Amino acid sequence: MPINKQKKAVRYRGSHTHGGGAKKKRRGSGNRGGFGMAGTGKRAGQKKPSILTTVGNAYYGKSGFHRPKKVVKKIHAINVFDLEKKLDFYVAKNLVKKDRDKYIIDLSDLGYNKVLGAGLVTKALDIKVSLFSKRAKEKIEKAGGSLSN
Repeated sequence: MPINKQKKAVRYRGSHTHGGGAKKKRRGSGNRGGFGMAGTGKRAGQKKPSILTTVGNAYYGKSGFHRPKKVVKKIHAINVFDLEKKLDFYVAKNLVKKDRDKYIIDLSDLGYNKVLGAGLVTKALDIKVSLFSKRAKEKIEKAGGSLSN
């Protein structure tokens, strides 16, 4: 025959702390070591055996593959006008070769990888560069120069 048993919560009504001792004792999640798997510990051996039996060695260390980020090549551009303005300086530093009326320029030596078409071109330039704009190509060819990759 079943016995009618009163629940503990009902029995503790009016007892102020429900059998938990002082007021501060049962406060917050810190009392139980945090939320979830907190306090399981890798270094100290408190709960290591129980974690190893339930989760196994997969609990420790990293797993999975993180896709490497794409390396974006930066474009370092120079306008035709600026290039022409600095020609004498580059020739003096032996970064640009002068062959009669033409200047032979390898822009990778100067730290650029693109030519833009702003400004006027008055001198013949033979430029070796990977990227260039349409206007730059038109202006350089009109002045008697050429562009190549």
